[in-house]
Amino acid sequence: MISIPRVQHPHASEIKFIVDAATAQRIRDWARVHMAPDPHGAGPFSDQYRTTSLYLDTDQFDVFHRRGSYGRAKYRIRRYGDATTVFLERKMKTRGFLHKRRTAAEIDALEQLAMGEPGASHWSGYWFHRRVTRRRLRPVCEIAYLRTARTALTDEGPVRLTIDEAVQARVIDALRFSMAPGVPTLDQQCVVELKYLDIPPALLRRLVEEFTLEPKPVSKYRLSVEALGLANAFHA
Repeated sequence: MISIPRVQHPHASEIKFIVDAATAQRIRDWARVHMAPDPHGAGPFSDQYRTTSLYLDTDQFDVFHRRGSYGRAKYRIRRYGDATTVFLERKMKTRGFLHKRRTAAEIDALEQLAMGEPGASHWSGYWFHRRVTRRRLRPVCEIAYLRTARTALTDEGPVRLTIDEAVQARVIDALRFSMAPGVPTLDQQCVVELKYLDIPPALLRRLVEEFTLEPKPVSKYRLSVEALGLANAFHA
């Protein structure tokens, strides 16, 4: 089995499912037979790592409520494990396709992002800083979970499967990562996500059929905001 990097095509597609812990383990076992470990994974199967993200929204939680243009994009800062490199990300979904822009930055750059106005335009994170400033976005919650990731290179293109479990969220008011425990958001359930380029390859169709999976729109950010009771005062 060939190991490939994360699916980074500008027009990737994704399907999500919510499953119980037992089903997630069965899917994990299946993926470890039919797919390769993520190149960045660790653990006994070289396919797991801790993911922590800082999510941004307005004071009125326009992103959460999908008001106007805020409903099309999420801005977040992602960290893997205790790495000193973080990723500044904008995730958009249009016409059924996922568009993601991400820039790597040293964790010290979070201090620069906390400044009111963007810094020098030659900085790689300038686009992110400029957009979150113009859209009046601020840090609202930190979401952390354990991820299992497997990949495969099929005749229809690269595919990626992830299983996110033990999802927890905590309220934040600054751009800082914390190892503090949070509030569980999925009640012992897991999120399974499949990424591919265009049409779901046969490998993924076989997985969905074998485990009788039913697609379900799910946002860890929305689930976390609800669990934390953050947006109760800002109904549309």
